[in-house]
Amino acid sequence: MEAIVGISHGKVRGSVRDGVAAFLGIPYAEPPFGAHRFAAPQPVQPWDGIRDALEYGPTAPKPGYVPPFSELLPDPQIPGGDCLNLNVWTPEAEGSGLPVLVWIHGGAFRNGSGAVPLYNGANFARDGVVCVTINYRLGVEGFAHLPGAPSNRGLLDQIAALTWVQENIAAFGGDPGNVTVFGESAGAMSVTTLLSLDLSRERGLFRRAISQSGAGEIAQDPGDALLVTKELAWRLGVEPTAEAFATLDPATIIPIQAAVAAEITALPDPVRWGRTTASSGMAMMPILDGELLTRRPVDAITAGAGSDVDLLIGYTSEEFRLFLVPTGVAKVVNADIAVAVLNGLGMDPALAAAYQATIPGGALGDALCAVITDGMFRVPAHRVAERHAAAPTYMYEFAWRTPERDMGACHALEIGFVFDNLHRPEGSALAGPNPPQDLATAMHRAWIDFATHGDPGWTRFDPETRPVKVFDGTADEIVLDPHAAERELWPRVP
Repeated sequence: MEAIVGISHGKVRGSVRDGVAAFLGIPYAEPPFGAHRFAAPQPVQPWDGIRDALEYGPTAPKPGYVPPFSELLPDPQIPGGDCLNLNVWTPEAEGSGLPVLVWIHGGAFRNGSGAVPLYNGANFARDGVVCVTINYRLGVEGFAHLPGAPSNRGLLDQIAALTWVQENIAAFGGDPGNVTVFGESAGAMSVTTLLSLDLSRERGLFRRAISQSGAGEIAQDPGDALLVTKELAWRLGVEPTAEAFATLDPATIIPIQAAVAAEITALPDPVRWGRTTASSGMAMMPILDGELLTRRPVDAITAGAGSDVDLLIGYTSEEFRLFLVPTGVAKVVNADIAVAVLNGLGMDPALAAAYQATIPGGALGDALCAVITDGMFRVPAHRVAERHAAAPTYMYEFAWRTPERDMGACHALEIGFVFDNLHRPEGSALAGPNPPQDLATAMHRAWIDFATHGDPGWTRFDPETRPVKVFDGTADEIVLDPHAAERELWPRVP
């Protein structure tokens, strides 16, 4: 079966299955190449007739993941220039006023897309929510600091997609006044960044926000970003300008971009790459450009930005095991490696010993995973929750441990539960063959309830008592200030 919907630029034809209509690959901006290369997103040109929206559209240029991440994180690459597109799932029955969830994918601002199988939004639509997943420019195309081009092009793409939702989602049965933006990892960092821009107050782009494993302390100094650009330019044999990079095909840039990113991740050296680059472990991210982004998201939130937005924020218990355990790095970590990594990330190396004393068996690699989990995810999430607590704010921790590869409750594991897509084979490398459906049902429902009326079903966050909903697949209890002893090891930030 098929469904046809009229939107601001023309009509689109989607497919219908099991009571859900899916419209895939709808462009929300012009292809960002040719005359539009490294420019802000440009409005879509209207089309005549009916445009098929039956298959996922092209994905943004990106490198493929290398093993083991290519096995753990399926990341389809679909060729084509029309990569600024989005996907909509909505109940087949005609309706109106439905809550809307808009997903921003993760991938360290260099990987991912809205076409990742685990992000299929059909089960949200099945349960009465319009679900949208988006693509945005990645890597050099979206986030490199290129003199002569606007910074934060990937963020501008996200804003353009949210603007498209405001203008068009009613045609799919959604309520443009009840939009929740949600994302994981780099997508969650994007969510807190968008929250800090007061886009809800200024433009009415969303009413609620969900940040999964990505808080508000990621923002790149433009000088640090230029160090990365200059290194890329030197290796590519061009000047470090937008004009020079525009002479190169993305396929030429991507392997060099991947090599530089891998070096920064493996050895986050603040002398070579700058403090803000090294402390994130990423080559590219949102830039403090003085125009769109004038301060770190957490600082803007502290000053009251986004105070009209309901917030759900959280993390997994063992985020960084995804990066250090299946790669074998955790097993070879010694004191010198731990000190070098923590210094590069701007963390106190003494924390490794402090955490090691609390871990059964006392393995240094496990301690390093725990320190970085807290330093990059748990503690920053608490800081954002503290600063946003005057508005409705809720915290969660995903604590169910996968049986796969000793990864535990690792980064990205919760996504299949949130989308209620545990049946999809693409998630089994992370979650194993028999993940608990009851846990997926509970998380999926909590996200729907939050998107619908702003209450996921547990106690609102309070900076004094710190209630956190812990999803572990058993009791799923509210815990007051989980891991308080470890949290207290971190410096308090005004």
